[in-house]
Order: sequence, then C-alpha cells, then structure tokens
Amino acid sequence: MIRCGNRLVALVVSQALAGVGVASGVAVGGLLAERLSGTVALAGFAQTSSVLGAGLWAIPLARLADRRGRRWGLTAGYLLAVAGAGLVFAATATAVVPLLFVGMAAFGAATAAGLQARFAAAEVVAFRYRARALSLVMWATTLGSVIGPNLSELGSRLGARLGLEPLTGPFLFALTAFAGAALVLSIGLTGRIGAEPAAGPGGSGQQRLGLAEALREGLRKPATRLAITAVVCSHTIMVGVMVMTPVHMAHHGMTLDLVGLAVSIHIFGMYGASPLMGWLADRLGTPNVIGIGVIIFALALLIGGFADTSHPAVITAMLGLLGLGWSAGMIGGSALLSGSVSSRYRVWVQGGTDALMNFTAAGISAVSGLVVGLGGYPALNLVAAVIAVPLTVLVLRGVPARRELVPESRRAAAPQPQRALVTES
Repeated sequence: MIRCGNRLVALVVSQALAGVGVASGVAVGGLLAERLSGTVALAGFAQTSSVLGAGLWAIPLARLADRRGRRWGLTAGYLLAVAGAGLVFAATATAVVPLLFVGMAAFGAATAAGLQARFAAAEVVAFRYRARALSLVMWATTLGSVIGPNLSELGSRLGARLGLEPLTGPFLFALTAFAGAALVLSIGLTGRIGAEPAAGPGGSGQQRLGLAEALREGLRKPATRLAITAVVCSHTIMVGVMVMTPVHMAHHGMTLDLVGLAVSIHIFGMYGASPLMGWLADRLGTPNVIGIGVIIFALALLIGGFADTSHPAVITAMLGLLGLGWSAGMIGGSALLSGSVSSRYRVWVQGGTDALMNFTAAGISAVSGLVVGLGGYPALNLVAAVIAVPLTVLVLRGVPARRELVPESRRAAAPQPQRALVTES
C-alpha cells in the first residue's frame, strides 16, 4: 500500500489544475484563430503552435530544473503559460493574428511542465514505487481533459459579460488554473528535487552539461535507448493516427456525438488506465510493460489498417486500444528513463526526450492529412506501424540488464532514505 507524501500530493493537484487549463485553451484555440484570421486555413496553426511550444520550452525548463530544482522548473512553465494566455487576450484585442500564435506557443509551456511533472513524481517516492507515482500524476490529467472542454460554453458567456471576445472567455479559466498550479507547486514542492547537490571536492557546483552531451552519454545504455524510443514512438504513433480519426469518422457520416464518445474512450485509455499501467510496471518491470504497449499498438493498427473502420464500434475499439498502447509505452518508458539514467544526466535526458517527442508529434500531425489524402486511412495506420518498428526491434532484443535499473541510492555507499516519501503498510 502506498502512502503519499505532501510533495506527491502537490504534483497531483497541480497536474489536475494544469489539465483544466490546457484543455480549456486548446478546445477553443483553433476557433479563435479562425475568427481572428477569417480563414479556416490558419485554424490549425493554433494547435500546432501549442505543440511546438511544448517542444521548445522543454529544454529551457529542464535546464532551470537542473540548476535550481523541479519546483523552479515546473513553476516557471506554468507562469509562462499564464503569460501566453495574456498574449492571447492582447492578440484578440488588437486583432494581431501572429501574436495569437506566439501566445499559444507560450501556452504550450504548460504542456511541457505537465510532462516534466511525471518525472518529478518518480523522484519524490521510493524507487520501487516510481512507476505508480508517475502514473498517478498522469492520471490527474484525466480530470482536466474531462472538465476543461466542458467549461467552454461557460467561459464564452463569462467573456461576453466582461466585454471580451466570447472565445477568449475559456482562457480566463486557463489563466486561473495555471496560476493555481504554480502556487501549489511553489508552496508544496519543498526540498531540492531534480537538481543534485554539489559533489566536487571543493564544494563547487556540479558540472553543467550540454543537452547533446547528456543525450549521447545517456544513450550508451540499452535501457535508456529503449526508454527514449518508447516515449517518442508511442506519442508519435498515437498523435499520427488520432489527429485524422475524427475527420475519417465524419467522412463516413458519423455524428459528433459518436465522435465525442470515441474520443472520450480514447482519452480514458490514455489516462484513466495509467494507474494500472504504473502498477504493472512496478510489478512486472518497465521493459515488459513497454512490450505490452507494442502488442496493444499492433492490435490497434491492424484494426485501423484492415478492419471496416466505417463501423462506429470498430473505430471506437481501435481508438481505445490506441490510448492503452500509448499509456503502456509512455508510463513504461518514462519510468524506465527515470530509473536508468544517472542523476548527472537525468534531467537533461528527460527534457530532451520530451522535446523530441513533441517535435515528432508536430511533424506527424502536419503530414497525416496528406497521407490520408493520398492513401486513405489504412495508409495512415501503415505509416504508424513503420514508426513502431524501432521500438519493436528494441523490445525483441530483450530486457535490459538488471544492474541498469538499480537506483543510485542502492549503489552508493551511503543510502538516502530522506528522499523516499512512500512506505509499505
């Protein structure tokens, strides 16, 4: 049984608040871009700007976390998102469309911070519970994913009452949620998490490494290679297929209610099942859970590529499996990344992995429409299957050596029990 420390509770609460903020803004960002620009062609740039922003901010936030600790890195990410929401208001008031995209890019810092929060969760608990703690923080995102979009209408009415463009109303909720997340972390995430104390003989600060050097050093381990590949491939596969699935369903005459139901089941597979995946990762081992993710992805892509996806039940089942595969790959890969990289490189490798993950997701989302236009929905699933090949190869090569997964506190001469905030009962 797990007893959560205050720091893990702070991470869960902040993640739930941030989830509300991200979902509130993303739900109307495209509509706002279309209204300001007067063209549908620019509507998609709002979401793209947010995704690219998440990738761009991942590295600076990791640098800050490495120097000052997780509290500073995560809090800064949410404060940047507050500033991004402010720029959205400014863009709407001045009708400057490029400023809207800049604001959405800053808005993406909340996504970057939310992703790095899962790694912070793995650092505030005992080693054997890291996957469960990580999955608990990811599960909290479910609350925001459900609540945020449902605030759109209320936010629009509030914006109209305040004399604002109605579509900016939900950004009021986003701004408040991000500020709340920053406040919770600044108060509750005590201690020096993420940034290691000076270890040199003269007490001077720890050597600061470039991102390329840290990634190169980290990738020397088979376990770390598997972890990074699992995170990046799982996210790219999910985004690549998911981004065009609602369009595919609409082309087959399915109603918005059916589309909404299918997407809800997909999101539940992603986040709702995360505690189960975390428990399995701690019990069976993270590489084995990544392997389970590969099998689930294979089933989903086989259905998407060869089954009759014009039937609502078939496409819904495929989306549910796609979400489960993402959950297994993301949680297994993230937990493995936390346990296989030394403290000297850990924050840098984690930030670089998140940046790479968001950049590849933005790239696949940009070309997925072209793929469907040229080869149809089965072709998109084929492309996703090709992306899964590197991950499948690494999984089939076998489980990484157990010694790579042993926490540093057990290898060191002096254990560090003060960092473990969960106990067995």
